[in-house]
This record gives sequence, structure tokens and C-alpha cells, in this order.
Amino acid sequence: MTGAAVKPRDEALDAARWDLQPLVGGEGPDGALRLVEEAKALAEEFATSRRGSLADADASSLASAMRELEEIYDRLGRAGSYASLAYAVQTQDPERGALLQKLSEAGAEIETSLLFFDLEWNALPDERVDDLLASEEVLFCAHHLRTLRRYRPHQLSEPEERVLTEADVTGRSAFARLFTEQTSAVTADLPDADEPVPLEEALSRLQDPDRERRAEAAKSVTEALQPGLRTRAFIFNTLLADKSTQDRLRAYPHWLASRNLSNEAGDESVQALIEAVVGHYELARRWYRLKAKLLGLDRLAFYDRMAPVAATDRRIGYADARELVLDCYRGFSDELGGVASEFFEGSYIDAPPQAGKRGGAFCAYAVPSAHPYVMLNYTSRPGDVLTMAHELGHGVHAALARPKGLFEFSTPLTVAETASIFGETIVLERLLEQAPDAAARLSLLAESLDGAVAAIFRQVAMNRFEHRIHTERRGSGELSVDGFAAAWLETQSDMLGDSVEPSDDYGSWWSYVPHFVDSPGYVYAYAYGNLLALSVYRRFEETGDGFVDSYLELLRAGGSMPPEQLGQIVGVDLTDPGFWSAGLDLVARRLEAAERAAEEASGGRSRGFAQRPIDSPHPG
Repeated sequence: MTGAAVKPRDEALDAARWDLQPLVGGEGPDGALRLVEEAKALAEEFATSRRGSLADADASSLASAMRELEEIYDRLGRAGSYASLAYAVQTQDPERGALLQKLSEAGAEIETSLLFFDLEWNALPDERVDDLLASEEVLFCAHHLRTLRRYRPHQLSEPEERVLTEADVTGRSAFARLFTEQTSAVTADLPDADEPVPLEEALSRLQDPDRERRAEAAKSVTEALQPGLRTRAFIFNTLLADKSTQDRLRAYPHWLASRNLSNEAGDESVQALIEAVVGHYELARRWYRLKAKLLGLDRLAFYDRMAPVAATDRRIGYADARELVLDCYRGFSDELGGVASEFFEGSYIDAPPQAGKRGGAFCAYAVPSAHPYVMLNYTSRPGDVLTMAHELGHGVHAALARPKGLFEFSTPLTVAETASIFGETIVLERLLEQAPDAAARLSLLAESLDGAVAAIFRQVAMNRFEHRIHTERRGSGELSVDGFAAAWLETQSDMLGDSVEPSDDYGSWWSYVPHFVDSPGYVYAYAYGNLLALSVYRRFEETGDGFVDSYLELLRAGGSMPPEQLGQIVGVDLTDPGFWSAGLDLVARRLEAAERAAEEASGGRSRGFAQRPIDSPHPG
């Protein structure tokens, strides 16, 4: 009797574990605790010597104070990064959870003791602030200090700020941690798996070429989400109410106002973005109708949206993916490729999926004195290659901006996706150039369109879901599980129209999305960043090699200036009302190219063209 084929081990993937010891001087948890104690001592000394000093401070004194704060937050950031990253890969480890909680509590205590400085800064008259910020001595933190001033209308008294900061540890942050632990523990029963698999692995099956396997995976995900659904609904309701209270106390006019402020984006520009994307929902529907034809279906089911259009079950080994992405980065810029390669050489990536590991992928900037880290859940599917390219884009952005220092090396969310989407596009365009025929081009374009729809249109639909639940929670009170499902299905249906068959089974899938819990209002930044990145890439197409230097300048600038000025570095005008439509036009052109490739590949037949296996790098 012949047994089932054993899946070969990917040794490069198994070895792709990050080393967090450089964050804490090789001392592990003890090092993290030591750093926090040092930060606490420095914070106490700072509070003693600096309280009440800003009113009479000159530029030199202000710069000195900001350098002292930098030392405090550097230690706190190193310790916090170590604890949160260690927890991210083993969320079920009680010791890691306890360390994270302990550092969160200590961090809140330190931040509370330093609140006075921001309050005193914002109490200074505008003329005095302008004089201080005109000095080159404070150039390293000038934009940060200007940004703080924008929060003056929403600032409370010091005692009130202290209460809110300390209460957050056992309030919002505690519920967010509970959500993470709940979703990280979700496992799904797949028919062909010997044991339950992590939710992330089950979701990756939605990219399977076999429709029956996709349907089975979708069913297993829906069933897996049911046991803790009421608890997650309670978490959502609690955090929705908490944000409503915070916004009321701080006099924010609507639920998204604080996010827009932190993103350095005006309410009007964000609304223009949302309206532009909603007004172009038909692009997403048009793509899904074409995909249905390519798959030989009358209409897509919700679990078909990320299906590859070519019958391939290709797996790309981790080492091959690494070399492909690095080669594309080097092809654009030797410097960019060199910075990206450091992530692999220095053990700054954790790639293998495992039980209890947080789902998805992210890049952690940490602090400028430390190297950034990237987390992946690499399942060897072609789409994971572009995920790698995406997160490395974040990584090189962080690495190149490190010289800007702690206060100005990270960008607002609206700009944070620029380098990541740009990195994806570099890889995609390379593969399109190498495609041997129309069928291969179609496969690549399909994967690109899947990504664009997910990152632009779906994220705005998710923004509409957030808008709905925040508004209903504030106006009508607590939402039921069915209420969340209705809001989710209706806002998704607005985007999908008649292109995807509706299903109540999809109604619980809101409950595993971490952004709704960790960063309310975050999701529109994906659409913002994608359309910005597409416009930036268009500038690259127009200017060629001469664009490289300005692009690297943009990355090195980090968050040292407002988004509009960052865009000017590469010749993009974010204040132009037609900016969003211009980015959407690029998506439309890619869709038109896919339609032409489909016609050519099918030999003129309108649907169900004879597919042959086509390797593809990015099914979603």
C-alpha cells in the first residue's frame, strides 16, 4: 500500500525566525524589564527638572529636553517592541502575555508622568512657538512639535489626561488583548487536515484553484468563528462605547475625526477619497463579473473572490521567494535591495505560520536605534511573495528613515503604505514583462486586480462598515450579533452589487478583523496609500531612472513633514481634487488590460476559456 505523499519541508522557511535579542541587549525578558526601569528613572528625573520650565525655555533648552525624552522613549520602545513581538508569535504563552501586560502598565505609568510636557508645550502662545521652531537646534523634532499643537482643541487637563492614560491599560488595551488572544486561538476543521488548522491557514484556502476546497474552507471558517462570536461582539460593543466616550470628552465632532488628525489628513480630503472609491465600485464589480466568466461561473460566491483564474496549485519555496523579491528591489535600486537584504541576513523576519501566532503580516518599526522587524505567515502560495514584497517595503521605509530620529522617522498611516505598495508593483511589473503569453499576463493581472480590489474597494467598504457600527452604537446603543452581521453584509453588498452572490454564511467574518479593534478608522489608509502609491509609480513610469533618487529621498524623509510635502518630493499633488480619480484610472487601465488578455487567451470566446496551468505570484 502506498501512503500519501509527504509534503517536503521548507528548511529556509523553518529557519526564518526573528532574533529579538538585539532589542534588549541579549538579556531576554530581564533586559526588557531593565530598560523599563531605566526609562522610569529617567522619566522621574525629567519630571523633577523640567516641569514648569517651558515658559522660559530657549531653543537650546527645548532641544535638550527633547533629547532627554528621546532617551526615555527609546528604552520604552525597545522593551515594548520586544514584548509585543515575542507575544505576536506565541499569543497563547501566559508568560509572554504577562510580560506584555506588565510593560504596558509600566509604559502607561511613564507616559502619565510625562504628560505635563506636552500640555505645557501646547499652552505656549503661537508667536513663542514660532520663534522656538525657527531654530536649527530643534529641527530634529520640529514637525513632531508642530503636530502636537493640532491637538490643543481636544486636550484635557493634566489630571484628566492622567486618569485616561492609566485607565486605558485595564480598559481599551485589555479588551484589545483579549480579542487578539481569542482570534489567535481560533482553529478550523478542514476535511483533508489531520488536525484543526490556524484560522490564517484556513483563510489561505480561499485562494485554492479547486472550488470545492474553497467552499469547504469558507464553511470551516464560518463554523470556527461561531463559538466566540458573542464574546467578540461584546468586545466590539465595549470598544465602540469607549471610543464614543473618548471622542465626547475630547470634543471630536465625529468618530473618524481623531484618526484623520493622527493621519494628518483633513476631513474633506478623506471624505473625497471615500466618495471617489464608492463612486468607482463598478470597477470592482466589473472585475468580479470577468472573473466569474474566466472561472466558468454565472456568478461568484463570496468564497470565489480570491480564486486564481488559472488552474495552478503552485507552491513557491521561501528561499525562491526571497531571491525573487530581492532581485526586483535591486533592479530598481542597489541601495534599496541592500537595505531589504539586511532583513534576511540579520534575522529580522519571522515567517512560518504556527498555532497561536498572530494572523496576517506586519512590519514593526520599533525605534530608530534598533532595526525594524517583519512578521509573515508564509504558506508558500504565490500571493505570499507579494506579501513579502509589501512588508519589506514598509521595512526599507523604516530603515531608511531611522536617521530622522525617534520623533520623525515614522509616517502617518496615509503615507505608510506608499513604499509597500510600490514594492509590490515592482515585483508585479517584472513578472508581467517576463510573461510568455496572454494567458500568463492574464493570470498576473488577475492577481494584481484581486489585490487592488481588496486594498482599495474592500477597505473602503470596511470603512463604511465601521462608520455604520460606530454611528449605530452611539445612536441606538449596543449592537447584537445579528446587528453586526447586517451592517457587514449590507456594506459589503454595496460594493459587490450583483457581481457576487450574497450569503448569510459570510455574516460573521467581521469578527476576526484586528484593525477594527486595534486601530479604529485605520482601514481607509490602505485605499489612501494604494492610490498614492499608484500615482507615485506612474511618476516613475514617466521619469524613469531619474525618479530613483527622489523616491529614496521620500523614504528617508520618514514623517518629518506633512503628507502633502512628502508627495511634492516625488512630484505628486495630494491637494488636487482629481488626485484620487487619477489613481483609480490606473486600476481601470489594468482591468482593461485584463479584459484584452482574456479575449486573446480565449481565442475570442466570451467565457470559460480552456485554461492551462499558469504559475502566478500573487492570487490576492
